[in-house]
Amino acid sequence: MYLRRLWLDDFRNYEHAEVDLARGLTAVIGDNGQGKSNLVEAIGYLATLSSFRGAPNEALVRKGRDRAVVRAEGERAGRSLLIEAEIAAHGRGRVLVNKQRLMRSRDLLGALRVTIFAPDDLALVKGAPVERRRFLDDALVAVRTSNDLLRTEYERVVRQRNALLRQAGGRLTPDIETTLEVWDAKLVETGEALAAQRVCLLEALEPYLSRSYDQVAGASAAVTARYVAPWREHGLAAALDDARRDELRRGVSLVGPHRDDVELRIEDLPARTHASQGEQRSLAFALRLAVHAAVTEAVGAPPLLVLDDVFSELDPGRSDALLRALPPGQTVLTTAASLPSGARCERLLQVCDGLVAERSPVW
Repeated sequence: MYLRRLWLDDFRNYEHAEVDLARGLTAVIGDNGQGKSNLVEAIGYLATLSSFRGAPNEALVRKGRDRAVVRAEGERAGRSLLIEAEIAAHGRGRVLVNKQRLMRSRDLLGALRVTIFAPDDLALVKGAPVERRRFLDDALVAVRTSNDLLRTEYERVVRQRNALLRQAGGRLTPDIETTLEVWDAKLVETGEALAAQRVCLLEALEPYLSRSYDQVAGASAAVTARYVAPWREHGLAAALDDARRDELRRGVSLVGPHRDDVELRIEDLPARTHASQGEQRSLAFALRLAVHAAVTEAVGAPPLLVLDDVFSELDPGRSDALLRALPPGQTVLTTAASLPSGARCERLLQVCDGLVAERSPVW
């Protein structure tokens, strides 16, 4: 799977851009604020219909315009692939794959797979549990697109159950109790299934994670990722029974996969509190590389790899180690600094104020 060409119209600060990508490494250089991250953000959007930077759709449309268009052509499993996304500043956009309009965003999943490294990935280690839950669930979908149905259904059940708890206002009337039991059953069914998938994924990632961390950190260390869900000891149904009084009082679901966490440890110490920032960054990159490897094995082809300005956060030794750890396949990296010495790019692009020019690679 790889992309040959990317077109942007009225996307972020680009009025129009047409970019050819190498099968191997494409490097995108330029000063900060010129549009390097915008370029790779467009690639990520075509894979998920969302910004990896968390921006709403209206922020993706160039100022003064009402819609943007992102298009890419390439190959998947030996066949031509054309993805076209029209992004509306307000209202619904549309997406076409090989000229066929998609009626649901879920239908796009798997057409293009992208692994993105960004400076904000440090939140996977240092941030709140929601960051690690989102990482796990995104990885589940990347490995098997059908997991999106499970994730979406679980989120729907939690929303409906929370609405009922708020409606109850702290009082468990017979009608509320009857309806709550229905939502409890759905929460148990979907919640235990989602947690089981998360645990299986972490077990599958473990060998990749250890190897990737050693490669990125340039030193061997014992690295573990453990799913933390106290309710799993006795089951979600029992946990819901125990929490019912507090849930009615607070009007929110207090137990389940939406409250779980992943404990990351280096040499049996919590990485969030005991690891250095360099170790934390190495672990965050190792997590991304581990998922990349798992997806490659699951689907038989590596996702497109994006490294967005990550080298500015690393010392030269860790930068070189990360480059040596990169798996085969198509990679696009951006940097405002000079290219790391280990970067052997096939195509070099320079971005200045939304304009892209090709330069001769210099090794």
